[in-house]
Amino acid sequence: MATEAPDGIQANADAAAARPSDASASMFALWPDRLRRSALILLVAGLVLAALVVFGGLPSARAIAAFVCIAGAALVPWNLHDTVASRDATLGANPVDAQAVQAIVAGVPDPTVLLDRAGRVIHLNAAAAQLVPALRRSELAQFALRSPEIITALREAITTRETRRATYLDHAPVDRWMELIITPVPVPSAFGGVDHCMLMTFHDQTPLRRVEEMRADFVANASHELRTPLAALSGFIDTLQGPARDDEKARERFLGIMHAQATRMARLIDDLLSLSRVELSAHVRPDTLVDLAPIVRQVADGLEPLAAERQVKIEIELPREPVMIAGDREELLRLFENLIENALKYGASGGKVMVSSMLAASPDGAPEFRVMVRDFGPGIAPEHLPRLTERFYRVDVGDSRAQGGTGLGLSLVKHILNRHRGRLLIESVPGQGATFTAGFPPARAAPIA
Repeated sequence: MATEAPDGIQANADAAAARPSDASASMFALWPDRLRRSALILLVAGLVLAALVVFGGLPSARAIAAFVCIAGAALVPWNLHDTVASRDATLGANPVDAQAVQAIVAGVPDPTVLLDRAGRVIHLNAAAAQLVPALRRSELAQFALRSPEIITALREAITTRETRRATYLDHAPVDRWMELIITPVPVPSAFGGVDHCMLMTFHDQTPLRRVEEMRADFVANASHELRTPLAALSGFIDTLQGPARDDEKARERFLGIMHAQATRMARLIDDLLSLSRVELSAHVRPDTLVDLAPIVRQVADGLEPLAAERQVKIEIELPREPVMIAGDREELLRLFENLIENALKYGASGGKVMVSSMLAASPDGAPEFRVMVRDFGPGIAPEHLPRLTERFYRVDVGDSRAQGGTGLGLSLVKHILNRHRGRLLIESVPGQGATFTAGFPPARAAPIA
């Protein structure tokens, strides 16, 4: 028959149960939540069973059996939960979804996107986000990349697991030719096998396309410029060998035209060779000290016959003291010859060409020696100024050819100045002439007046 415990004994038992519980709370504070709760349950169950054995007459064997059942009920679910959670974490882990991989993708300078085998975005760098703002992590890349070439290449890369390339024209914000390379990347899978992600890299091919177009235009223009005098020479030769064989007057006139055409063709070839030589050595800055003033005067003296023929006066205002720069004398002669000759030919209506110099400051504040060639002819319309240094570009094609121009003079001037680390300035107002300024860095720093 069960007996009730005295009130004092029951109070002491409750206090004893409460005190270990408080102590256990601090003892197990660092344990995981589920394990801590299980330990507290076992502690309380042990105290209750011990009290029942001592004061309630509960057999020890039954108390131990009950404690074992309670322990199993408390601990097994916790172990099972951790096992399941660990398995889920292992199965759900993506080997490429790591900070190290993200840092590598972010560090690639070109736009780069890493996709899973389904085509969803895992990582992308800032350049890719700027190139294709619609790209989002964990979303299919096909939704953002709507170009048929890209979608086709991506599907083939996923299916075949082989590298694919695609070239497409991107119209936003400006027209750009882009090349996409899709490279399958093998990565270890969660099940111990090998999976394949897709690494997409974008390369801007616009500069290469433009260079290729310029090369094709250059070859076409050069061929055209050479074909014209060759056709004229061939035609006049056929005429002199045929109907004009015995016509002395026609022979003299045709020979004069042939000489002019041969001279034009020789000058064109000379300009092409000079331009090629300057471009090949563009990365090597001249290191020989030369005085600009004698070079300019030598060019002006050599062009006096042309100036007399055009009834134009050349006025030179250069300092008496030496103007020393690091330069190539032959290239500088060619530079000023082109500038002064152009002024004589196309600004002849002004009757005067002025060649002057000054020391000024360049845009970056460094001293710069400038040689200005100014004519007082009809001037140049503003829309032509940005293109004057392009190869074979002419404001008036017919007038340029009539004057014997090749269309390469100002392009040669620009390349020579680039090699000398200088710059070309062109200013013109229609009806008031044009000024071409060649700026050179002095050989040694000099104070600006």
